[in-house]
Amino acid sequence: MSDILIESVLQEQRQFPPPPAFSAQARIASLEQYQQLCQEFQADPQGFWAGLAQRELHWFRPWEQVMDWQPPQVRWFVGGQTNLAYNCLDRHLTTSRRTKPAIIWQGEPGDVRTITYEQLHHDVCQMANALKALGVQRGDRVGIYLPLIPEAAMAMLACARIGAAHTVVFGGFSAEALKERLRAAQVKVVVTADGGWRKGAVVPLKPQVDQALADGQVPSVQRVLVVQRVGGCAMTPERDGWWHELQPQMSPDCPAEALDSEELLFILYTSGTTGKPKGIVHTTAGYNLYTHITTQWVFDLQEDDVYWCTADVGWITGHSYVVYGPLSNGATTVMYEGAPHGGNPGCFWDVIQTHKVSIFYTAPTAIRALIKMGVEHPQARDLSSLRLLGTVGEPINPSAWMWYHRVIGGERCPIVDTWWQTETGGMMIAPLPGATPTKPGAATLPLPGIQAQVVDRQGEPVPVNQGGYLVVTHPWPGMMRTVYQDEERYRRTYWEPIPPRDGQHFYFAGDGARRDEDGYFWVMGRVDDVINVAGHRLGTMEIESALVSHPAVAEAAVVGRPDELKGETVVAFVTLERHYQPGDALKQALLAHVVQEIGAIARPSEMTFTDALPKTRSGKIMRRLLRALAAGESPTGDISTLEDRGVLESLRPQPQ
Repeated sequence: MSDILIESVLQEQRQFPPPPAFSAQARIASLEQYQQLCQEFQADPQGFWAGLAQRELHWFRPWEQVMDWQPPQVRWFVGGQTNLAYNCLDRHLTTSRRTKPAIIWQGEPGDVRTITYEQLHHDVCQMANALKALGVQRGDRVGIYLPLIPEAAMAMLACARIGAAHTVVFGGFSAEALKERLRAAQVKVVVTADGGWRKGAVVPLKPQVDQALADGQVPSVQRVLVVQRVGGCAMTPERDGWWHELQPQMSPDCPAEALDSEELLFILYTSGTTGKPKGIVHTTAGYNLYTHITTQWVFDLQEDDVYWCTADVGWITGHSYVVYGPLSNGATTVMYEGAPHGGNPGCFWDVIQTHKVSIFYTAPTAIRALIKMGVEHPQARDLSSLRLLGTVGEPINPSAWMWYHRVIGGERCPIVDTWWQTETGGMMIAPLPGATPTKPGAATLPLPGIQAQVVDRQGEPVPVNQGGYLVVTHPWPGMMRTVYQDEERYRRTYWEPIPPRDGQHFYFAGDGARRDEDGYFWVMGRVDDVINVAGHRLGTMEIESALVSHPAVAEAAVVGRPDELKGETVVAFVTLERHYQPGDALKQALLAHVVQEIGAIARPSEMTFTDALPKTRSGKIMRRLLRALAAGESPTGDISTLEDRGVLESLRPQPQ
């Protein structure tokens, strides 16, 4: 990692205060209230979290120590016992929430299920007993490989209920990627489905499980539980069983286990830039508290909200903000199986209109895709139920933020642009919608209880508007505990890049950022994606934002290519809006636009127009692959998360 700091070249001056009507009913209604919470934390960090834990969660046994910090190891609520499934289900059953919808689910073909808290508790207990009947014991690992159906949430909650750790694998992953994750976690039982619907087609899942287990390289797997979704599949006798046949035999009575605060809750594998995926470890109580309170704060959750996060449960966003955070708060959470595509470009807006969604949380990648599909689709639906919008997954370009604000929010809905990671467990830097004035593209301020800084390579804070490394300087309850069975990788990746300074340890997020004169954080993307042009270190996100601010551009990815003279040159891959055609005149106009927005130093030396960009199945652009292509090399490393390999092939140089 270079000692040279990242130069910030993007300037954004617009600011939007919280709507007064929103603030009037908000949980945190002013910047003064936000600052008071921050001061409470500063005065007594452990007392701050202890007070929240006591008020917000149910405990079978109180803790003896709030936090045990032995850098980089941390334990929270030491000696305490709780259960995440109990906090998500049982405690609501003695209140009016018993008959409240917990999950509103819509399948891509249009089928709908509404599941109350009482029904969800019943089904989760049955699934927990089914897992026990299949041999799962406390401490075992369960693999979950499902489409976005209610049984995915049920399986997660069932594991949490009995003290088995789950590892959820996104249903779009290949058999090879699935096998690697099942083997690494030493999974005992796999919960899957015959298939699911996505973008108008059936995605076969059980055949992928069969392929993953076929060569005997995952000997830990003993049983496979299959949910029927699309009509059936081949079954292996003695190993496989149908959920719909087993469920009626299972008792709906399964008391939640009193689990240690630091009991393993789940392992979630993230793809490294190269090599094998990292198994991110999260434990029970701290994760429960952190997802619970951040859901409440950032979404200003009210009792009658209909809340929809579009993420799949295969990603951390689905864990924290589709299942655990909302249900712990007694919210109604929407799950939609499908995704917008050419055959159904308005499906997201249909879901909002049909179910009267009030909070909508999605990714900038999805927003850019929806922009490209056309404004006529949201304009043809009634989106008046919306009161709050959110973004997650990567920095959002200011132009996409403004479209979201204007077209989807009707200029009345605050936007919470949230920065966090799989490793952090929950949101770290985000606006509080009733309190924080927002700026398009800024993650704004750290949440109460989070101490974040932008520093140089030695851990020194950098000046205002100077790019640097985004770090967190105090433990928080939702933080990862380690990399599964690889403590050395945990230390090396997250704690060694910025060495301790004056007894202060730095969790390094891997992202570059700057802070402006108001203290707002602007995330500039992964430091791996910084381009060094003639000694200037430029963040890719800012150049991409300049390109996307041109009306012709729907999406852009920028990478560096080695250059003998400049060190690196800027190479841009651009996807155009529907009504524009690629050509040299447009290319020159876009290059001139970048110069106007940022300066000549950021002018791409090469630009490629493409119908699509290589993305992971969660929608993130795989710039690593584009860097290899720009350098004339064959992409290497793990590409199991690539959604469409045809995109990569179309971008390869063709033989002359």
